[in-house]
Amino acid sequence: MTVVDKDLAAAEGTRGQLLRAARAAFAEGGLEGARVDDIARRAGINKQLLYHYFGSKDGLYTAVLEQVYHEIREQEAALALDALPAEEAMRRLVEFSFDYLQKSPDFVRILADENAHHGRHLQASETVEAMNRPIIELMRKTLERGAEEGVFRRGLDPLHVYLSIAGMSFFYFANVHTLSRAFNRPLGSPGAIDERRAHLTDFALNAIRRRTSA
Repeated sequence: MTVVDKDLAAAEGTRGQLLRAARAAFAEGGLEGARVDDIARRAGINKQLLYHYFGSKDGLYTAVLEQVYHEIREQEAALALDALPAEEAMRRLVEFSFDYLQKSPDFVRILADENAHHGRHLQASETVEAMNRPIIELMRKTLERGAEEGVFRRGLDPLHVYLSIAGMSFFYFANVHTLSRAFNRPLGSPGAIDERRAHLTDFALNAIRRRTSA
């Protein structure tokens, strides 16, 4: 490894440490609650390096948003849904979307916080659109394949189908504590989560299936 390669690797390592520390801090306290000094302390790095790599706390926040989107899209791509029959592909995508949010509460908290800021940090991102475009294209292909296979209705908008699937899962995990109290049910318990997963999957698939004559 050359000196340049070592320097690049060290820089990437430092950047990664800062992103991990910032992600935890933003998930806990949001943009307003997180402090640069605390993020640097968590990362074990001089805070001047934070400004060197990201320019500001807002720049770091944008980078964390890009990272959380990159991770979910990367894992969606790894599902290789194009190789499956359309209905099975859609089932796996619905289940993945639900499972991902269950396992990634920081994703829910950070996106909820960015929405509280009207999405202004993502406006500064140069990569977020390119990262998110493939999931809608995958949805389009899957819906078209399902229509050709005779299992899905024609004319479904892939963006709206995706928003419905993602929205049902996101709402549940973003509001599980208040919903549990409001309806006096332990909706965050393993049994309740399994029940919700099964219902959501069935609900989503029935919404797009081709209607047959009685």
